Amino acid sequence: MGACLGACSLLSCASCLCGSAPCILCSCCPCSHNSTLSRLIFTAFLFLGVLVSIIMLSPGVESQLYKLPWVCEEGTGSTVILQGHIDCGSLLGHRAVYRMCFAMAAFFFLFTLLMICVRSSRDPRAAIQNGFWFFKFLIFVGITVGAFYIPDGSFSNIWFYFGVAGSFVFFLIQLVLLIDFAHSWNQRWLGKAEECDSRAWYAGLFFFTLLFYALSITAVALLFVYYTQPDACYESKVFIGLNLTLCVCVSIVAVLPKIQDAQPNSGLLQASVITLYTMFVTWLALSNVPDQKCNPHLLTHFGNWTALAGHEGYETQWWDAPSIVGLVVFILCTLFISLRSSDHRQVNSLMQTEECPPVLEATQQQQVTVSEGRAFDNEQDGVTYSYSFFHFCLVLASLHVMMTLTNWYRPGETRKMISTWTAVWVKICASWAGLLLYLWTLVAPLLLPNRDFS
Repeated sequence: MGACLGACSLLSCASCLCGSAPCILCSCCPCSHNSTLSRLIFTAFLFLGVLVSIIMLSPGVESQLYKLPWVCEEGTGSTVILQGHIDCGSLLGHRAVYRMCFAMAAFFFLFTLLMICVRSSRDPRAAIQNGFWFFKFLIFVGITVGAFYIPDGSFSNIWFYFGVAGSFVFFLIQLVLLIDFAHSWNQRWLGKAEECDSRAWYAGLFFFTLLFYALSITAVALLFVYYTQPDACYESKVFIGLNLTLCVCVSIVAVLPKIQDAQPNSGLLQASVITLYTMFVTWLALSNVPDQKCNPHLLTHFGNWTALAGHEGYETQWWDAPSIVGLVVFILCTLFISLRSSDHRQVNSLMQTEECPPVLEATQQQQVTVSEGRAFDNEQDGVTYSYSFFHFCLVLASLHVMMTLTNWYRPGETRKMISTWTAVWVKICASWAGLLLYLWTLVAPLLLPNRDFS
């Protein structure tokens, strides 16, 4: 909360926060699209919440807070309470992350409902989407402060399942974006190879395909070494072996002659990217197996914990490798959602984005000239992305980062930081669903020949 309020004072220094997105980022992004800048600012709101959550999880923050006599004082029992009748434990650690991410999800869900069916910037609601940033920031801070007044009760348990469901969907969105990225990458490099009549582009595709498969094989070997035992961990062995088999299958399907005839741009590059991502999700799943024999993280976590005596006696966990890598992938995926429209119509339809509506060159030039270094409105004829769906993606991102930062742990469940099998199965099912989704992109042109999958 302190970091959030401090950021408010910094942002209020900008004189144009009550205006539109072009005013805020005009000096950094001259002649940029209004739609892109608005998405970036909303993403910055999300990252601010993530930063506050990380601060709340810092090992030294909670211990320092307990030392301040004006912040926390002893209650009638063993419970430590904040002046104003808020449990200190709800301000820090995992329960703080739950409340911070609840505030972010509520904020973006509010805009999800508000921006339904906005067709162009002529809609009065588009001005709310692209402007009034100071007031939106105040609303964001207000929801955040209110979230910390939510009594513990069953809030954490209920919100845990919301996080599980939202994170599962966000895994699928990550995979859709990854498939699209791999297809676009393959298309562009093949096009460059044909234009330049150079084998260097083919060599580049071959190199990265080989690299991704090598990393995937290495990941499989490491998973067997560190997450299985010869006479135990049978579930982990099944998960690793099954996902490896499925990845081999989709790789074979990707280069079948009929698939190549229907989709000349499909190939092993995309399959190698999907294989590496599947191994990554498998690693995330195995890092939550609640068995110390099958999960080395459960043995090392005790050395990284900061024991904090809340009234439920749970302990705060600091970072491990899966959490760090998962957070990096989350940040990249969120930026990808904010910045890019796909080159493929089907992905644009699924993600509710589209290419910029055609605008006369003279009109565009006039807008750029009038703005003089400020972003111009490129959505007068039609929005370039669904406002509502974009905010819904940020709702899912808020839930996903909540589960990532807390390592899928439910506060109050136990003193030990051991995830339930729920987290394992959700991630494994997400990997299977992702592989099926990629397989569908390969076979769909054969099964539905009358539809355009170009």
